Amino acid sequence: MSQVQQRIADVEVMKQVNRQFVTGVTVITTMDGDVPKGLAVNAFASVSLTPPTVMVCVQRTSNTHDCLFRSDHLAINIVSTDQLHVVERFASKSDDKFTGLDWRPGPFGSPLIDLSSAQMEVEIRERLQTSTHTVFVCRVLHAAVGEQAPMIYSAGKFFDGGSLTRLE
Repeated sequence: MSQVQQRIADVEVMKQVNRQFVTGVTVITTMDGDVPKGLAVNAFASVSLTPPTVMVCVQRTSNTHDCLFRSDHLAINIVSTDQLHVVERFASKSDDKFTGLDWRPGPFGSPLIDLSSAQMEVEIRERLQTSTHTVFVCRVLHAAVGEQAPMIYSAGKFFDGGSLTRLE
């Protein structure tokens, strides 16, 4: 493998490195009083199956960060291949991302977006502060899996997670 030697702190090199990593696409949602809020996030990971624990990272300058930080619960909607319009909406700075969107409250009130590939509603257990992000460590309280294939993200583009070629 050939590579250009750069300092690890170089932002452009880090962007190139991150483009080599394939991630899922999620929309994180919560309620801010009676108002649903959310944002698109690809920094999500499973931490443990026993007990079921996940983490999600949110930039502290996000318009949704403060209401997430105040919340006890949030939902993680794993976006399906049919939801590119949903990702685009939740990646925007729009004030009302839920207008015309089909969703329902989960068992603990967090917005679950219809037609997602999978959904979880979680209780926030820890909020770890970094210089630019908060890492929310959460216990999964409710989970459901749909029939739609998940959307994946790599090198700045979205792909159909259901049409991957298996390596043998």
